[in-house]
Amino acid sequence: MNYRHAFHAGNFADVHKHALLARLVDYLKRKEKPFRVFDTHAGRGRYDLLADEARRTGEHEAGISALLASPAAGHPLLADYCEIVRALREETGTLAYPGSPLLARRLMRRQDRLSAYELHPEDAQALAAEFAGDVQVKAIHLDGWLAMGAHLPPKERRGLVLVDPPFEQAGETERIVEGVAKAHARWGGGIYALWYPIKRASEREKLHRLLAQSGIPDIVTAEFFREPFGPDEKLVGSGLAVVNPPYIFAEEARAIMDALTPVLAVRPGAHCGIIALAAERR
Repeated sequence: MNYRHAFHAGNFADVHKHALLARLVDYLKRKEKPFRVFDTHAGRGRYDLLADEARRTGEHEAGISALLASPAAGHPLLADYCEIVRALREETGTLAYPGSPLLARRLMRRQDRLSAYELHPEDAQALAAEFAGDVQVKAIHLDGWLAMGAHLPPKERRGLVLVDPPFEQAGETERIVEGVAKAHARWGGGIYALWYPIKRASEREKLHRLLAQSGIPDIVTAEFFREPFGPDEKLVGSGLAVVNPPYIFAEEARAIMDALTPVLAVRPGAHCGIIALAAERR
């Protein structure tokens, strides 16, 4: 449990992930029936980008700060996400950034619910404090992998599972595919959004292969590279694999990433793409 998202909050990968997450939640809102969002690795809920952890890395400067200062912040598909960040800063008077559970919560309606899980004791305590008194949210100190096995399907029968592990341990790629395959067997109608870092071409290819061979139908990935692969295995890109994607997801994700590329690129060769890993079951 060494990974602390506070050091990386608001970086380019967060921008990519959260911009796409906002669109997935928006899709669920197009029907009146309630839905539930599960956030399996929720973190603290919100982050202060002037706190010591964020200042040590300064990663937000090439992420959310760059986006908000650019014309891309006015893009119709980025507007809700950017407005939530701005509103949070106005409310708090700080350089705040919403983690995925707070972003999802701000997008939800009165009939919708959020279950947010965090294993790190300090972050779980902060998460509980963030949502204290909110009857639409359950903030739970629990391993998110256990939650995927025990808490699905939701009573709402509609919803989204965001799986965003730190990818620190060996075998995390296999674990994410195994965990989602088991969850999908319990709840085949849910949307699953699986975030993954892109550092090594071989690890990315392995994840694609395992997902394609998992037997889970209807999977697409939206990948953003801010620079090409290099020899030092640093974070060059961000990926989101989506199971049961909304019919408009691929088109919208491509438009979002096209808008982000000139803002978040750090090297020539920055690019993005949509890959279909598994077709719909007929």
